[in-house]
Amino acid sequence: MKKNLSFYLLLSLFFLLALFTPERIYAMHIMEGYLPPGWCIFWSLVSLPFFILGILKIKQLIADHQENLMLIGVGGAFSFVLSALKLPSLTGSTSHATGIGLGAILFGPFVMTVVGSIVLLFQALLLAHGGITTLGANVFSMAVVGSLVAYGIYAGCKKLNISLKISVFLAASLGDLATYMVTSGQLALAFPDANSGFIGAFTKFMSIFAITQIPLAIAEGILTVLIIDILYKYNKENLHIFQKSNIRKGVN
Repeated sequence: MKKNLSFYLLLSLFFLLALFTPERIYAMHIMEGYLPPGWCIFWSLVSLPFFILGILKIKQLIADHQENLMLIGVGGAFSFVLSALKLPSLTGSTSHATGIGLGAILFGPFVMTVVGSIVLLFQALLLAHGGITTLGANVFSMAVVGSLVAYGIYAGCKKLNISLKISVFLAASLGDLATYMVTSGQLALAFPDANSGFIGAFTKFMSIFAITQIPLAIAEGILTVLIIDILYKYNKENLHIFQKSNIRKGVN
């Protein structure tokens, strides 16, 4: 009980640090009013089916085990904290981790589509990080593609009998990088270069966001491995999904 209390106090501290970290206007999530209305509607419609699938999956998980609700909450808190902690990049903008990989590994990609959407909504409302009109685009890049890539990498590594720690590291870090690649593509589609078109604009945005993101993606991969180890140690009785995935064998 005391160990659980310490763990959640630590999560609360990270939350407060994230909440009161000074905000830069031009953060990584596409900010409010930046995308043309047509693209805002398009990305919202593309993200909607994944969100609905996530709602159904969450209902199923909670119906199977009520304890899963707590783990889903931990996954959401982890994503909120990591994606709110921003670091100045070399280009004058900011970069940050996403925290999506942890939840995608635990519950699958569709659950994290819902959790990530809630995280992005609260960040837009409380921290002015991202925007309401650009929510669909940010959901697609981080909560949809980031989750699918992280889960796909993790599942592929399992089939290849790669160790759990390496699998988790690759899933979390590559899911993070995929988010930034998609964001670069979204911006390039909306604002193609006058001379080189989509390719030129995509290269420009990638140089701004994706390259500076590599150290953060590596850090997120390492942190996700540590968090999964902590979850197992302090929440052993609730980790039904981990047990099905033989996580103990990989952690120990």
